[in-house]
Amino acid sequence: MSTPHNRAEKGDFAKTVLMPGDPLRAKYIAETFLENPKLVNDVRNMFGYTGTYKGVPVSVMASGMGMPSIGIYSYELYKFYDVENIIRVGSAGSYRADVDLLDVVLASKAYSKSSYAMVQGGGQGEFMYPDDKLNEVIKGCADESGIKVLEAPIHSGDVFYYQDGFNKFKELSEQQGCVCVEMESFALFHNANVLNKHAACLLTISDSLVTSKETTAKERETSFNDMIKVALEAAAKLDA
Repeated sequence: MSTPHNRAEKGDFAKTVLMPGDPLRAKYIAETFLENPKLVNDVRNMFGYTGTYKGVPVSVMASGMGMPSIGIYSYELYKFYDVENIIRVGSAGSYRADVDLLDVVLASKAYSKSSYAMVQGGGQGEFMYPDDKLNEVIKGCADESGIKVLEAPIHSGDVFYYQDGFNKFKELSEQQGCVCVEMESFALFHNANVLNKHAACLLTISDSLVTSKETTAKERETSFNDMIKVALEAAAKLDA
């Protein structure tokens, strides 16, 4: 079985999938951390791999950028490939001075003005939520690994380039409690909720809207190892 966006056969994906946005980050995770990784999808260069981590089957697949893109790939994984858990592992821009480059954030909820949930399935509200039990597993793995993780609300935006003066990130931080911004998790959480599946989001801060500091493209591809290790440890516990 395949889809218009995925050449994998049913059974090619593990029950738990790590989902970065960048296909090259998916390749890096698979080749660096998984044992015997096998490429199971390369349609549109949206790489998907399955291997093992500590003997447990784990998959990693890219989502692309933005809610429409992760909406397609996560829906197909849940609906057609029997995936149970997706842990997004992505980058984010900080909204607060005390949330610095390479800090790791675990989303407690995702705020968005996006119409994705309403159009896809009639979802209402400006917040979408991850799976509480999955978040608890992730926090436990972070504690066991000695990796600091901040659990907090995040902003899922539809826009990367704002008109000058139109980005209201200070208001989003103060009024909604959002500590950082990314572009995918609201849609991922909605898909998991409507399909009775499980989703979580771990983010590494790649740049700051407060201080204007930023990581390089190469650092964003390969320097998020703390986040990746926590996600893999959680995946191993979920499927052990």
